[in-house]
Amino acid sequence: MSVLIIVFLTAVIALFSGVFEQGKFARYIGILGLIIALYVSFLPECAFFEKYRHMYEYTANTALFTKISIVTTLLLFFLGGFAFSNHRSHQSELYALMLFALCGGIVLFGYQNLVTLFLGVEILSIPLYVMAGANKTDLRSNEASIKYFLMGAFATGFLLFGIAFIYGSSGSFDLYKIQDFGVKNPKDAMFILGVLLILCALAFKVALAPFHMWSPDVYAGAPSLITAFMASVVKISGFFALFRLMTIGFGGVTEQWINVFGVFLIITLLLANVMGLAQTNAKRMLAYSSVSHAGYIGLVFFGMTSLSTYNLAFYLFAYSLSTVGVFMCLIYVEKLKRETSFGAFKGLAKSEPLLATVAAISMLSMAGVPLTAGFMGKFALFSQAMNSKHGVFLVLVAVLGSAVSIAYYLRLIISMFFFKDSTFKSSEKVTITYNIVAVFVIASIILLGVFPDLFARQFGL
Repeated sequence: MSVLIIVFLTAVIALFSGVFEQGKFARYIGILGLIIALYVSFLPECAFFEKYRHMYEYTANTALFTKISIVTTLLLFFLGGFAFSNHRSHQSELYALMLFALCGGIVLFGYQNLVTLFLGVEILSIPLYVMAGANKTDLRSNEASIKYFLMGAFATGFLLFGIAFIYGSSGSFDLYKIQDFGVKNPKDAMFILGVLLILCALAFKVALAPFHMWSPDVYAGAPSLITAFMASVVKISGFFALFRLMTIGFGGVTEQWINVFGVFLIITLLLANVMGLAQTNAKRMLAYSSVSHAGYIGLVFFGMTSLSTYNLAFYLFAYSLSTVGVFMCLIYVEKLKRETSFGAFKGLAKSEPLLATVAAISMLSMAGVPLTAGFMGKFALFSQAMNSKHGVFLVLVAVLGSAVSIAYYLRLIISMFFFKDSTFKSSEKVTITYNIVAVFVIASIILLGVFPDLFARQFGL
């Protein structure tokens, strides 16, 4: 909770810094606060918060996912100076909302109670509804905001309805008491209905098909940096919340929901990759890519071992690094060209070779090409899933999806590298911050692909 309080106070200070100089200090306040929060996340939890353990528990896993989300948010803040230069009048609000959403994510990493789960989901979601519509003059941004809000409200209804059923049958909101009830009453109809309703609500939050309909429009309409935040930090938070709930709270009735979840994964992996092939806009393609990765990550529920949490953390971190790498390139192109079609990227490698390289390596990592972090992440999850009852079929579908995904990633790589004439003016150069982040992302993806144990060492495992 120390980390949570630091991030929250940073968000409040960043918000009120908007009174001075149109909020240009908000980014630096956010970066400083996140660095302090990252340092504190490596320390033992303060004894003062022991009495709140029945609502929020700061375990080793909570600390691990908190560190990953803070590092990812920090990288996005470094990109914010260039990305938000069109939003000078309300920069402080955007940075503050990102930090408030991160607070919701941190709550989801340690919740012990369904009430805390609900609070975490809402604290995470409400700032996103606002941020998606930050481009007030852009109709697509307005549409993204209202669509996300309406569909999010439906998902919240499902979540609350499910929680009501769980409480009605088990008589408790506590995850461990719910687990005990599930073990003793695995056939309780009201309990199973509650489990399925909550599963559907959280499937919406992590964009698993068929609950992904909001994703392409919201990703395409929201400002690109906000889209990157949704595709990385929000995905980390949502998946760990789902993982924690399904393995602890509903671990006693796994047989009742695992097959339904498997169907979601099959639909997700096939639909998202086929739809990704049909896209002509890089941002919408990345939206379907994000949906397909939700399918790969979902394999963590099959053939679970003591290493499952670590595999989940590694994959989410590798995917988040790749997301930052691709979106920093997309933000630059969008700023110069006012569009994100594949054609807008033509010849980028000639004028900005480092930016094109980080995007290419990030997409190869997303596709699971060897010697990248994405390959090691997929290998770990696929190997684990092979040990389960229906795992072989699911892994075959996932491998097929990965093979299809290479095609749409290659279209963007070809556009950047294989056109001799650059359409970018040499006067428009990226900032030194961008180059530093690009080098960090490239080095991290390759080093984690070659030496995956570095991840464990860096995060204190």
